[in-house]
Amino acid sequence: MFTPKYPVSDTITALRNATRPAPTDSVSVQHHAPVSAPAPTSPTRPAIHLTPGSTLALIGGGTALVLIVGTVLVSMLLAVAITGASVAVCAVVVRSLMNHNR
Repeated sequence: MFTPKYPVSDTITALRNATRPAPTDSVSVQHHAPVSAPAPTSPTRPAIHLTPGSTLALIGGGTALVLIVGTVLVSMLLAVAITGASVAVCAVVVRSLMNHNR
């Protein structure tokens, strides 16, 4: 479906002959029949056969991947939240110390 469609070789020969200028001398021009090239074939790919065991393995692997990625993202969010809270506490303590001297 997504493979390119190639023109037949006689179409290419006709296009090439149309762009060449006509011979000006009186020498006879020999015309050859276009050689037909074999049609391009797509490479054969082996069919994928899913057995019930391999289907369960794919589902289990996908679930594990989603859980691992989710855990990493949540832990990163938690690290950012804890860092922000600790910076806020430090700011309050420093402000309290600065105001206490006055």
